[in-house]
Amino acid sequence: MSSPESPRLPDRRLCIAPMMAHTDRHFRYLLRLLSRGVMLYTEMLTTGALLHGDPSRRLAFDPFEHPLGLQLGGSNPAALARCARIAESAGYDEVNLNVGCPSDRVREGRFGACLMAEPALVAECVAAMLDAVRIPVSVKSRIGIDDQEDYGDLTNFVETIAATGCRIFIVHARKACLGGLSPRENLAVPPLRHDFVYRLKQDFPDLEIIINGGIRTLADARTHLARVDGAMIGRAACDNPYLLVDADREIFGLRAPPLSRREVLDRFIAYMEDRLAMGDTLHGMARHTLGLFAGQPGARSFRRHLSRHAPGPGANITIMHEALALVAGA
Repeated sequence: MSSPESPRLPDRRLCIAPMMAHTDRHFRYLLRLLSRGVMLYTEMLTTGALLHGDPSRRLAFDPFEHPLGLQLGGSNPAALARCARIAESAGYDEVNLNVGCPSDRVREGRFGACLMAEPALVAECVAAMLDAVRIPVSVKSRIGIDDQEDYGDLTNFVETIAATGCRIFIVHARKACLGGLSPRENLAVPPLRHDFVYRLKQDFPDLEIIINGGIRTLADARTHLARVDGAMIGRAACDNPYLLVDADREIFGLRAPPLSRREVLDRFIAYMEDRLAMGDTLHGMARHTLGLFAGQPGARSFRRHLSRHAPGPGANITIMHEALALVAGA
């Protein structure tokens, strides 16, 4: 169920973070129904998975999802350059290098947050990607790792990468603890230092600085936009996708009237019907709607019905209509 609209140029004033097991093509389609302006990113895809797998399957997306960036994980400059070219050919609007994921598996592959300890290598990777494509190349990092937590360490990292010509930095305003904390704990335990990201924008005014970490509402995003170029929302968009419904008006100045929750779900159900006919599972799509009615009467019954019945064998679109009937006023 594609849209005939032309792709929008990337506008990073409001972004949704790349999140493993969350920002797949179905979730991105749902979010695009809520906002035409928000910048979307894929889940992280490693260079090995892309180069040795099926690129057409792994990179597939609906044109309706634009503007859309592909996040890559890797540390080999040549491999990253090849993957960046593949991303550009596939129609992505941006390619992003993950220098922020703290998981042990990612660290063992020598990519993610551990690369903050090797700014020269990151610069080599970014330079290779920039030379390979015309679409923007961005870097997503933490403010530091382990004992590397001084603001000076962060500025050295950014300055080294910026020397390649990279102009877009997405910074999660927490350090990553690579030993002792799980990936989930790394999203909450290290203290937020939004002031570090604000200082980056002051010290590097020509760079595009997007802040990530602890942003739960559009009001939070607007507060940060007074100090930096963009704000990136993560888990809050999974918990309550409908928080984006006013983004086009409040952040991007677009005039399109917001959709009701019922209208969003009706349109997503039409998309789901198309995808079911192509072989996708109901559960793989329905799980992204669990938070759509957050805070509304009947939301718990809606979630319970989908959680119980959508994963079952032979689950079909009738289950979505049954769940919707449980929401008061929908």
